[in-house]
Parts: sequence; C-alpha cells; structure tokens
Amino acid sequence: MARRSIEERLAQLDAQRKTLQARLGRQERANDTRRKVLLGALVLQRLETSKDAEFVDRLRAWLKRELPAFLTRDGDRTLFPDLIELSVTEKAAVASQGAADPVAMGERA
Repeated sequence: MARRSIEERLAQLDAQRKTLQARLGRQERANDTRRKVLLGALVLQRLETSKDAEFVDRLRAWLKRELPAFLTRDGDRTLFPDLIELSVTEKAAVASQGAADPVAMGERA
C-alpha cells in the first residue's frame, strides 16, 4: 500500500475539519432554536397560569410594547392577537383562521 503524500493527508484533514465545522454550526443553530422555544413556552405559561396578577399585567404590558416592533411579518403578528393591535387585514386573517381552528390561535376550548 502506497503511502499518501503530505498534501493528500492535509487535504483529507481539511475536509474533515470542514465537515466538523458544519456539524458544529448545525448543533449551535439547533441549540439556539431550542432556547428560544423554551423561553417562549415559559413566558406563555406564566401568562396563562400565574397567580400573581400584577406580574401578569406587567408582563402583558411589556409584550404589548415590544412585540409590534419585533414581529415584522403579518403571519407572525396574527399568532399574537391578544398581545398586539392588529391591522384590519390581520384581523380578517385571524378571524378566518380562528373559525377554522381555535386551538391554532391559542384559544382553549
């Protein structure tokens, strides 16, 4: 078996390095997404179940101030009709979605 040249070995190591970097990037994105989902779940859970009315009022007021600027897509805005003031078009979209699937809009049956 012929021995590979140093250049070939370096090329192989470089390819392995790129593969590992890509895997690391995917893992970091997955971790970032999971953190966002968990944090959002915590906020929504506190809004729905906290017995501290003052805290819920302050949290809801903060979200009503911050969410409109944060959510730039109409489709995203329609997910939070209880926390932001929607445009006429967005209200119509919420109404049509809500009639079809109230759970999708976060309402409890």
